[in-house]
Amino acid sequence: MTSPAVYADSGLFVCFEGGDGGGKSTQSRLLLDWVTGLGHRALLTRQPGGTKVGEEFRRIVLSPETGDLSPRTEALAYAADKAEHVDAVVRPALERGEVVITDRYVDSALAYQGAGRALDVDEVEEVMRWATGGLRPHLTVVLDLPPEAGLGRFEARDRMEGESLDFHERVRDKFLSLAAADPDHYLVLSARDSIEEIHAAIRARVAPLLPHAVAGIDAAVAP
Repeated sequence: MTSPAVYADSGLFVCFEGGDGGGKSTQSRLLLDWVTGLGHRALLTRQPGGTKVGEEFRRIVLSPETGDLSPRTEALAYAADKAEHVDAVVRPALERGEVVITDRYVDSALAYQGAGRALDVDEVEEVMRWATGGLRPHLTVVLDLPPEAGLGRFEARDRMEGESLDFHERVRDKFLSLAAADPDHYLVLSARDSIEEIHAAIRARVAPLLPHAVAGIDAAVAP
């Protein structure tokens, strides 16, 4: 049975999701700058990664030198990364009342390791929710882009980016289906829009949520 959804009582948890090349890193940093400019303490992090251990998992799962992995091995590596990330970085920051912004979270595992690798998505979700204690973002921003457009933005590709177009189409479809099932906690935007238009739409959705975060004066960026 999948862990029940858990939303932090303090702080604000915002996640960026979507296929590769959609501008998640750009928009997450713009959001960080805007939030801290308003006087809120904020943390920008990423998955896989965000901790010393997580960076090792990132190297393993994304480096082309790793070669083929069993889909289950890959999924469990991502789950371990998320468990460490949530316990060491995300929950402590939320308990301090900070705005936590993450580039990827559980939905990426459901899309890439579940739908993409054709594993049972329900089983993958059960593992990922257990690893994260059921913690979910207050808002997930999905930057949607056709795979052929996003992948064309890279000169070199990592293990995930190097997968087939069919793989990435399944990934995209899963992100959109997750968003459609829970519109109160998702914002889907076209990554084809300008950086400024996307950022404005994100600000408009995040602004009403900010009173739940505690105001502060500085920002931190996890490794």
